[in-house]
Amino acid sequence: MKRSRAHDRAASRAALESARAALKSGERAEARRLIRRAARLAPDWEAPWITLASVSEPRAALAYLSRALEIRPDSPAARKALRTTIQRLPPEDRRRLVRTIHLPADLTLEPAPLEALAVRRWFSARTVLPGLLLVGALAVWIGSQPAFARQPQAAAVEVDKATATPTPTPTATPTPTPTATPTPTETPLPSPTPTPRPEVSWTYSLDPSEMANEGRWVDVDLGNQRVTAYEGDQAVRTFIVSTGVRAHPTVTGQFRIYVKYTATDMGGPGYFLPGVPYTMYFYRGYALHGTYWHSNFGTPMSHGCVNLYTPDAEWLFGFASAGTLVNVHP
Repeated sequence: MKRSRAHDRAASRAALESARAALKSGERAEARRLIRRAARLAPDWEAPWITLASVSEPRAALAYLSRALEIRPDSPAARKALRTTIQRLPPEDRRRLVRTIHLPADLTLEPAPLEALAVRRWFSARTVLPGLLLVGALAVWIGSQPAFARQPQAAAVEVDKATATPTPTPTATPTPTPTATPTPTETPLPSPTPTPRPEVSWTYSLDPSEMANEGRWVDVDLGNQRVTAYEGDQAVRTFIVSTGVRAHPTVTGQFRIYVKYTATDMGGPGYFLPGVPYTMYFYRGYALHGTYWHSNFGTPMSHGCVNLYTPDAEWLFGFASAGTLVNVHP
């Protein structure tokens, strides 16, 4: 086991080196592919996550850096990258998004708007105007050397910023399909039932008694950010979850779980999440799954999927099966 882990770390390091070379050559897509490979090979090493954050949009980068700091809380590179990433966020979103990630206890982040205010105070009219008058007087006095009046201010230290990418949407997530096999009995889907049932209905129900004949089914309450597992019309367990944000809402209607993975990679424009645990897809790229990149359950956080606390997702994974009804409603 140790030898295999060391081999994976070495392969991950090689992939990162190749990714950096690809970035220097302008091959950004190839670089992202290599970084993702590095993260898959060594998910418990912080370096791939930090590098992945550098080529991702800010919100996804926060999740990657949170993961890096979870692995190594004292990582100087991760801490520096986190501060840079927060500065790339829209000012109105910074406080809210920072609260959604895991941070080491000794890491405090000064709110960006206050920092910006402090900078503006230094360059207020009271300080800038006298300075300009003084510079103007010097320019007149020197006469033939006007360049002295135009001495540039100290330039800000440049930091590498990832190119902005479109906000990922659920449909951008590649929809997984069961591995093709010679016989239907080898696929993850259950054997056909005598009475075929529709897989998608854009109507939903608010009355559990209407699903009493379903046996086991799952209710997703977007308004209350809750998932409830039902046996007939009786609630078995309820979980607090995070569903899609306003810009990327979770679909509503009635669907069927069509494939399950104990762990699977998820990705789209601007983000990549390897090894997402206990994933159950119910419509295209929409899924119920465990979550290791945030713990802000009870608040919409996702790009359309239903995020569960990982132990809750594990329980639900054992409760539901391919073909289980998922009723999603406001």
